[in-house]
Order: sequence, then structure tokens, then C-alpha cells
Amino acid sequence: MVILIKAAQLILSLSILVIIHEFGHFIFSKAFKCRVEKFYLFFDPWFSLFKFKKGETEYGVGWLPLGGYVKISGMIDESMDKEQMKLPPEPWEFRSKPSWQRLIIMIGGVLFNLILAIVLYSAVLFTWGDQYLPTKNVKFGIAVNETGKEMGLRNGDQIISVDKNEIEDFNKIIPYIVLNGAKTIEVQRNQETLTLPVNESIIPKLLKDKYILGLRVPYACKIVGFAKDSPARDAGLQIGDEIVNINSTNFKFYDQFTDTLAQSKGKTIKLLIKHGGVEKTVPVTIGKSGLLGIQHEQNIAGIFEFKTITYGFLESIPAGVIKGYKAVGNYLKQFKLLFAPETKAYESLGGFIAIGNIFPSVWDWESFWNLTAFLSIILAVMNILPIPALDGGHVLFLLFEMITGRKPSDKFLEYAQIVGMVILFSLLIYANGNDFWKWYQGKF
Repeated sequence: MVILIKAAQLILSLSILVIIHEFGHFIFSKAFKCRVEKFYLFFDPWFSLFKFKKGETEYGVGWLPLGGYVKISGMIDESMDKEQMKLPPEPWEFRSKPSWQRLIIMIGGVLFNLILAIVLYSAVLFTWGDQYLPTKNVKFGIAVNETGKEMGLRNGDQIISVDKNEIEDFNKIIPYIVLNGAKTIEVQRNQETLTLPVNESIIPKLLKDKYILGLRVPYACKIVGFAKDSPARDAGLQIGDEIVNINSTNFKFYDQFTDTLAQSKGKTIKLLIKHGGVEKTVPVTIGKSGLLGIQHEQNIAGIFEFKTITYGFLESIPAGVIKGYKAVGNYLKQFKLLFAPETKAYESLGGFIAIGNIFPSVWDWESFWNLTAFLSIILAVMNILPIPALDGGHVLFLLFEMITGRKPSDKFLEYAQIVGMVILFSLLIYANGNDFWKWYQGKF
């Protein structure tokens, strides 16, 4: 069921993004009296799932969910319609229009994706506001995994600043370190203030690891579910059981419990559990993972004080613009990491499984619209890249024409389109190949 919910959110989100993007091309084409022959959600090689014709345009849904397209008369695009280009130019064709009009048509999709992101961010802020956990409210300090410990952090540390900058939102600490190339983290540990260096070699791990910084929470462990491989379930524990201690050791914080488990790999431990008000001791053999394979109940909101900022209708619009602007800036920083070999960011490149996995396992409209807005930003940035077959490639050639006064030949544009499509399909295969490899390794 979880997979179906995530898949449904992914398909709906991508459908919205593709339709809006292609509508941007469509509306400017119509404004400049260019004929649009097709408007398709998804690609339709050989056949389509659904189609109808209205006026001069055929509207439809293809079967290959890798994007969508509008086919504009007199333009070399993914349809690779060479026959049309052999005929004399007609006044309604793309190639007959002034270069500035063709430029606007080509950036229309990116422009509409950016507008969509701002509209969605504004609507989310107006409807739900902005809730986050201030770093100063992480009152018990942090809980860190092995990557965090490699950075020099320890359970119970309270983060003061990163590169002398206070990070207001606790969940933005790691993204700030990665995207801004932070050099130091200042923490308070046992009444002492320490400055920890951030080694550049840790960045690849920060990109891959989702659970570097956690919240240190008071110990409470009531079982609400089990993992696929669960030593606890194999030992007879049930949903609703409460784990009191391990080997007669009580815990003040939950990370102390997990650390004890990690130190007990391959050993048999004694769990004191409470079931229906009755306590009993159960022996459990811990495997190589150092985990019990349980899901536990934890009400974070009841422990920490979150901050909520509410917005009126007029306030939400500039706030949405600012949020969209920051999202574009952060994504450009992420994209830059791909070209820094030392970060190995290319190993984190993901395809449809990775994108689908960022959606929540239950349908949550606030998360859905926030993620759709961010994906709209990604689609806009990716499409404006100067790669043939993308909007940015067409824009590059149009700018060349406007500056030099010379139009690239149709044969050159045809070959450039082919090269661009080869590049894009190679990236698509690589990204989705990464997904399948991670899935095979059990990382999804």
C-alpha cells in the first residue's frame, strides 16, 4: 500500500508539472500565432492511451511517462520531423517567426514552472504556515550516527553555529554544511564550547546519509511495528510491548538504548519488557546489524517546542517568492556539486524510484504541494541547461543567432538534437540504474 501511495503521488505530481511546462510553450506559441500540432502528457511512440483533436491541435496522453511535449510546426524537436523542414516555410511555423518570439516560446515552459513553484509555495504558506524546530529548542542536544561521530560530533552535543552562523531551523544544518562548504561547527559539550573542523572528505557521506543528525529524546520504547528482518519479533515480542531495559540497564535517552544494541552485535541480550502491565524477561539474539528490527512510538511534538509562522493572503505571496528564490539557489548549489569530483555527488543521482521515495508514505497534501513546488524548480533548472534537446539548448542557439545574425542550419540543429537526446537518455539510464542498484542493496 505504501508503494502505491508514493507512486500515485509521484505520477500526479509529474503530470501537473509536465502539463504546466508544456502549457508555457503552448500559450506563447498561440500568442505569436504559431501552429501547435500536438499537446501530449507523456510520450506516445507508436500509439497513445487517449487523444482527441480540437481545432488544429491534437491533445493526448502517451504511454511512456518520461515527460511530455508540444509539437510546434516548423521546429526541429524530439519528434524529429524532417519532412516538414524540407518544405518552404509557412507564416504559421516556428522557423518563420522573429528570433525574439522564438526565444520567448522556448523559455515559456521554464517560466511557467517557476511561476507554478511560487504559486504553490505561497498557497502552502497561506494554508498551513511554516512550522519548524528552532535549533535552540533542541534542549537535550543531538543524537548522531557513525557519520556524525566521524565528524567529531557526540550524542548530547548542542549545536551553536556553523561557520559562526546560527542556523535557525534544526533540519537545515546538514544541508547548510553541504551546500555552503562549511568549514567548522561550533558545539556545546558538557558546559564546554568546542569548534569542530568539517573535513571535505566527509561530504560524500553527508550526501548519502539521511540520519546524521537526530534529536536526542528521553527514552521510551513502545513497539508499534516490525521490520522485515526482526530479531525482536523472532524472539516473540509483540506490537504494544514496552521495552523497559537491556541486561538490567536503564536508559535516560533513546540513543543510549541504540548504542547498547550496536555494541551487542552477535550477542544474546536480555530484554525486560512490559506486556499488558506484566513485566517479563526475554532473551534476544542481535544480528550483525545491531538492531532489534522494531518501529517504536515517539511523539516528538510533545517533547520539543516547534515554531509556527502564519501568513495572511497578501503576506504569503512575497514569502512564496522568497522561498522559491531560495529553492532555486539551493538547487543550483546542489547541481554544482555534481561537477566536484571530490564530493562524489554523481553517486547520489537518482531516478524515478528516488523521486518517488521522497513523498510521504501517507497522503499528506501539505507535503505533496511542497514537494511538487520543489520538483517544479528542479524541472525549470534542468530544462534551461544548455544541452541540445532541452529548452536551454534551443535558447543557446537562438542567442547565438540573435548575437551573430546567423541562424544555425537545419542539418546542424538536427544533429544537435540527436546528440542531446543521447546525452539525456544516458543520464536517465544512469540515474535509474543507480536506483535499482540501491534497491538491490536494500537502501530503499
